[in-house]
Amino acid sequence: MNDVIEHFRLKELVDKGENGRAWATRDRYESYLNRWIAPRWGGEELDSIKAPIVEEWLEDLKFDPNWRLKKKLRPSEGSAVKRSKKRAEMQVLSPASKTRIRDLMGVLFNHAIRWGFTDRNPISGPVKGSGVRQSSKRQSIPDILDVSEMQAIIAELQLRERVLLFLDMVTGLRRGELAGLRWSDIDLGKMEINVTRSVVDQVVGRCKTESSQKPVPLDEYTARDLQEWHRFTPYREPEDWIFASDSSRAGKKRGKQPLWLSTIMRYHIQPVIKRLGIDKRVSWHTFRRTYTTLLQANREDVKVVQELLRHSSVKVTMDIYAQAQMPAKRAAQQKVVEMIRPLMSQMECKIGA
Repeated sequence: MNDVIEHFRLKELVDKGENGRAWATRDRYESYLNRWIAPRWGGEELDSIKAPIVEEWLEDLKFDPNWRLKKKLRPSEGSAVKRSKKRAEMQVLSPASKTRIRDLMGVLFNHAIRWGFTDRNPISGPVKGSGVRQSSKRQSIPDILDVSEMQAIIAELQLRERVLLFLDMVTGLRRGELAGLRWSDIDLGKMEINVTRSVVDQVVGRCKTESSQKPVPLDEYTARDLQEWHRFTPYREPEDWIFASDSSRAGKKRGKQPLWLSTIMRYHIQPVIKRLGIDKRVSWHTFRRTYTTLLQANREDVKVVQELLRHSSVKVTMDIYAQAQMPAKRAAQQKVVEMIRPLMSQMECKIGA
């Protein structure tokens, strides 16, 4: 298996531009290979890897929630007490993570078949149900925010975070797409946002799918917010990042790279959520899920919802081929904007007075 992994890296985990895997995918694959697959299966002959054995291994997989921090400990700090405490902290890996590991093992075997290293894939099996069985069922239902909660959060934020968050709330942009916006992507003439890139861990790459690159409608309120932020930020050239990092700690990269949105969530948004007493698990993806829920609650056409979210395919829309037009998408988005915006408009009037 180690030979297959190294060959897979040479052929599949190199940057091939538009014809290869996105950087985020390659980075995730490397993480799974290094942390889970290679340590356990690297020394095994391909023919010795059987579906039931892989199933048992996946079932018992555990992880240390503080592993990233503990990787930084010096060897002298690895006492028996710390090792014992580490074992006590181990948690069962989520079904979703186990599924991703299982799927990557299947990809490795398919790669081996393609190059003639083997003629079998025990992960998928020769017939349905004979491969590795692994449920991807969520451990808990993701939290969705109420309109009142979204309004309350926005009301507590400063200009940069308010514009950033409201833009995410009414467009459903993925975190990497939000970070990857430049001023040249905003078309005020057409009132559209051209989503052309995604930034993950400060690496600029393409969007997740071809559908992700479709224009996103821009409403008048959000356009006005962006114009206000454009007047305020020192980084306003067409190729500047809309939400550029302005921290002095960025050094020479100050203004030349996007904000770390995980940092914005941790230090600017999460404290507000806690102060407001909102007892929900909130991440950037929460706003995308909430946007979807509001669209569905408004009984929008499923095709319009699919295209607003720029999914390549959705089960409920699999047999629908008609393209949703921009006016329909704009009207659907506008309803969400008007649900959230009234309180902000009142605040603006008070500030103006």
